Amino acid sequence: MTKIFNNKTKELVKNIDCYIENVSNSGLIFYNGIKAYMNNDIEKFELECQRISILETEADDMRRDIKHKLYRYMLIPDSRGDVLGLLETLDGVVDTAEKILEQLSIETPLIPDFLRENFIELAEFSYKAVDELIMAVKAFFREINSVDEHVNQVLFFEHEADNIEESIKRKIFQTDKIPRFSKKLHTKYFVEKIALVSDVAESVAERLSIYAIKRRI
Repeated sequence: MTKIFNNKTKELVKNIDCYIENVSNSGLIFYNGIKAYMNNDIEKFELECQRISILETEADDMRRDIKHKLYRYMLIPDSRGDVLGLLETLDGVVDTAEKILEQLSIETPLIPDFLRENFIELAEFSYKAVDELIMAVKAFFREINSVDEHVNQVLFFEHEADNIEESIKRKIFQTDKIPRFSKKLHTKYFVEKIALVSDVAESVAERLSIYAIKRRI
């Protein structure tokens, strides 16, 4: 992050690095949690639920601490607003991932066997969107000219997730293997929730693009 910070803000750099790593970990935990649930490994699934809950609390504490330091010590005044805005939107990634795993744990939907691999694939592309977003964020602080490349990858993975989401929905409503319409709706609900992670990543990436343009001017 040397491109935006100076030697007086080393502690802040470390804090932001840790926060970004937390967001990155949330994407991986989300993917592992979905995969465990679809593979009927409920013990591992519940462990991932606990991990992301702890991580979400830690991320909130980190974000508040960074905000406090930015304003208290008047650090990076030219970019402070954009950095805070970025951290706030990144928090949405962690929150969304945590809430989806929580809802799975609470509602324990019975996903038909013929859809389980599709759900895992959807979670994988949502995770890939988050992973590329993290690389875009790191580029924003270190190599501003690389931001657009990673943002484009976020958009690509989000689009792929949309395609998989649509495909699963069509299977849900065209099959006779899910006899009750209420069950179809419940299954569709979790398809949309898992895809939502990629949507949030896309939203953050688009906002990041604007911040990057401002820094290049």
